[in-house]
Amino acid sequence: MVLKTFGWSFAVTALGLVAAVFYGGWTGFGIVAILSVLEISLSFDNAVVNAGILKKMSAFWQKIFLTIGVLIAVFGMRLVFPVVIVAITAKIGPIEAVDLALSDKNRYEELVTDAHPAIAAFGGMFLLMIFLDFVFEDRDIKWLGWLERPLAKLGKIDMLSVCIALIVLMVSAMTFASKALQHGGGHVDKAQTVLISGIAGLITYLVVGGLSGFFENRIEAEEEREHEEEEEAKRAGKKPTAVVMAGKAAFFMFLYLEVLDASFSFDGVIGAFAITNDIVLMALGLGIGAMYVRSLTVYLVRQGTLDDYVYLEHGAHYAIGALAAILLVTIRYEINEVITGLIGVVLIGWSFWSSVRRNRAIAAAEGKAEASDDKAEISSGV
Repeated sequence: MVLKTFGWSFAVTALGLVAAVFYGGWTGFGIVAILSVLEISLSFDNAVVNAGILKKMSAFWQKIFLTIGVLIAVFGMRLVFPVVIVAITAKIGPIEAVDLALSDKNRYEELVTDAHPAIAAFGGMFLLMIFLDFVFEDRDIKWLGWLERPLAKLGKIDMLSVCIALIVLMVSAMTFASKALQHGGGHVDKAQTVLISGIAGLITYLVVGGLSGFFENRIEAEEEREHEEEEEAKRAGKKPTAVVMAGKAAFFMFLYLEVLDASFSFDGVIGAFAITNDIVLMALGLGIGAMYVRSLTVYLVRQGTLDDYVYLEHGAHYAIGALAAILLVTIRYEINEVITGLIGVVLIGWSFWSSVRRNRAIAAAEGKAEASDDKAEISSGV
């Protein structure tokens, strides 16, 4: 099971590390290995959240997630995305940006760092909305009951999460503007960039998440309809398309997963510049890490881990909230990537341990109940 799920990840790791040695020697090997670990640690919460969505999808779309989805994640977000950032912010062509990344790495790093406020605002708002919508929903299973119960009551207020997110965005934009003014006002326009990028992140969440939720509510109807179409197509000698076979709900959930992965990868891409400004080594390291995140997501789904450890999803969403806050704080302050990664690991580890304790308590209670029943039977028999 492990080899089947992680086989591609192991293969990509071997190829990536060999390529790193040929490209940058043993130094390149070490950098790629560090970047892989960084990406996995920063994105473990991503895998847990992805698993919660992916378990609702068919085996077909799980395969799509591991094939086309990987291409989007590895080549799109880990290789093309940094180049696109430079091209847009520096107002240069993509080919020129690639040339800049390969020939003038220090300048390339400068441009990406300059674009960080916009990236942090977009990703921070998207992730913040995920966290807020989770904690404001009234759930049967609560991890931190003392906190989640009052938040669930507040969640009955319409559009509360959107209002809070906009307030957070305004504070973030004003904070950045005050910093710019303290330095002579040379970057006051960055506050507008933060505001616009944050609103774009909010709109992206509402549009993609809204479409996903709408079609998710119609899964049963879609499955019934597509089954009828599939039978009709077979009778007519035609082959139904992949989208028809999988359903609109799964298609939009797949899009939602890709946007979610993109938002999670923002901190990994930016954090990678603290280790290297070589775009080739960066793409290799982050690409390997992305493969493991994908495989881990599918492993969690197929093993039913989320059903056995019910608080894992809670821990992952709290890690998302922490990451959103960190991204927004980094608009003004620098935060070490080790801290970012450890927060997510600690929260998820805590939720895992809480789940284990819960399972043990339930097992002990069931054991006592069975023992009581046995005693009652013996007594009645006597």
